[in-house]
Amino acid sequence: MRVIATSNDPVRLSFLAALLADAGIGTFVLDTHTSITEGSIGAIQRRLGVAIEDEAQARRVLAEAGEL
Repeated sequence: MRVIATSNDPVRLSFLAALLADAGIGTFVLDTHTSITEGSIGAIQRRLGVAIEDEAQARRVLAEAGEL
């Protein structure tokens, strides 16, 4: 797995995941529970990851959308 984005904004991460899903790329959101446990104060960012073999295509998709 490779992390391709980090953010405290769950809406942005959801948007990025939707862009990648439209391109047929599966995603993983990491650190969600840790962020919630810490009170969602933004101290711990959530990470969006993809499979290693999907990293290049995922970065290309996000770059084309102006999100990288």
